[in-house]
Amino acid sequence: MDTWKRRTLYYLGTLAAVMLGFAVAYDYGMTAFENDPEPFYHSLRIVVETFTTTGYGSDAPWSTPEMNVFVMVMDLTGVVLIFMALPVLVVPLFEDALSTTLPSSFDEVEDHVVVCTYSPRAEALIAELTGRDVPYVVVEPDRDRAVDLHESGHAVLHGDPESVETLRAANLGAATALVADAGDEVDVSVVLTAREAAADVRVVSMVEDPDLAAYHELAGADEVLSPRGLLGERLAGKVTTTVSTDLDGSWTAGGEEGGADGADDHHPTEAAVEVGEDFEVAELSVQRDSDLAGATLAESAIRERTGVNVVGAWIQGEFEAPPSPDLELGDGTVLLVAGRRPEIDHLAELTSSRTRTPGRGRVVVVGHGEVGSVVTAELAAANVPYTVVDVEDKPGVDVVGDTTDPETLVEAGIEDARCVVLAVADDTVTGFGTLVALDLNPDVEVLARAEETENVRKIYRAGADYVLALATVSGRMLASTVLDREEVVSMDEQIEIVRTVAPALAGRTLGDVDVRSRTGCTVVAVERDGEVHTTVGPGFRLERGDDVVVAGTDEAVERFASLAQ
Repeated sequence: MDTWKRRTLYYLGTLAAVMLGFAVAYDYGMTAFENDPEPFYHSLRIVVETFTTTGYGSDAPWSTPEMNVFVMVMDLTGVVLIFMALPVLVVPLFEDALSTTLPSSFDEVEDHVVVCTYSPRAEALIAELTGRDVPYVVVEPDRDRAVDLHESGHAVLHGDPESVETLRAANLGAATALVADAGDEVDVSVVLTAREAAADVRVVSMVEDPDLAAYHELAGADEVLSPRGLLGERLAGKVTTTVSTDLDGSWTAGGEEGGADGADDHHPTEAAVEVGEDFEVAELSVQRDSDLAGATLAESAIRERTGVNVVGAWIQGEFEAPPSPDLELGDGTVLLVAGRRPEIDHLAELTSSRTRTPGRGRVVVVGHGEVGSVVTAELAAANVPYTVVDVEDKPGVDVVGDTTDPETLVEAGIEDARCVVLAVADDTVTGFGTLVALDLNPDVEVLARAEETENVRKIYRAGADYVLALATVSGRMLASTVLDREEVVSMDEQIEIVRTVAPALAGRTLGDVDVRSRTGCTVVAVERDGEVHTTVGPGFRLERGDDVVVAGTDEAVERFASLAQ
């Protein structure tokens, strides 16, 4: 029995008991005080008339004070009971009639991903799944949120993810994977429930506290992911400016070799793209006061000056591939480029600040939690000097204090630092700390962590050079794990490096085909008769038998394949 029906029964039962009680009391009062005995049904009729406001008693007026007081109490009680009926009966009835009807099951969906529950990183995962046409079902225990998701076009099931019935209603048995992301303790229960509902389904669990990962594994999770560690690695990698993908026989993401089971786990067209020993895909931040700062992409003439191809760009956290020629290379612009190592080194000089001395000066790391600890470990391994600031005095902390206090950063050496890494979990503190750091040292490079994706732009506006959102990293990590462990060049956006043939384009130049405008892909290299050509501008003419290496998002690569075959 649902809540509304149960409340209705309680109300009606209470109303009948109260009216019967008043009828008995009224019958007694008319005999004892008014000396006017009547049949009991007459007394009950008087109470009904009073409670329903259809009359105020045909026996009125009453001559005794006792009966007048009694009738006043009966009047007030009737009004109270009538107003009680509105929230108990009427309002829920209308809400039920007007409410959105949510799906009760997804029996027809197959080869999908079951996501428990909706969160910012689940949102990033869903964006990846949608981009690859992978169906999904979100299991959401909060009805209001489930309704919002349903009305936004999401496949959502309102229910308890810890319930076997709910997971079976999501057709878990036909799913390719389940993602548990409802909190560390709840996720353990979700994993156990998933194993009961569908023993063979692949289960991926997110964990906030790495110390609890073992319990997720004991519960039966196939993969346990901790995104904060990866976020720390990415921020540390940015200290050395580039994060590259070596395309000579192995695929790497964020500097890590391949997948857990090697390159053979990847899709055949996406694995181990061999281009050359020194060919790289790198991320370069356009720093303030650099040679390229303020110029448009067209004005910068990057390909003509360096031989490097610009595959995509992040503009204050928003990815664009391929970027528009009118894109202004300002603060918060990060270029994703492809080329040979010497060429990328040349471009790195153009994107670096004229006033900063690369490789010199200490790095100030603010925050020594899980993310900050990973950052310092990576810096120590690279022999980069650093100073750690945290509000708590604990091992590894050099300066204890608040990052929003200028004296704390001065004590940490911010005035002579070349870079500051803000690894705190509070986006408000991160934004404020960015302003304080730049006020004390306008030339310092600011790398920041953001807890919420919507705060990325705000931190960029504060002056940060590079901002990486935890939710984005988490969503990309989930996508890489759920989608056959496919590694990615960047954790910020799905970019593929694909080797293919293009017989339909033979005899035509890249400018004639207009590959970038028509497909969104960038041709980064062409192999012909065993020789690799990486300087492939608009005048480069394709020939039959060429192996073409292109870079782009999933959708762009698919468009190129359709055009080239």
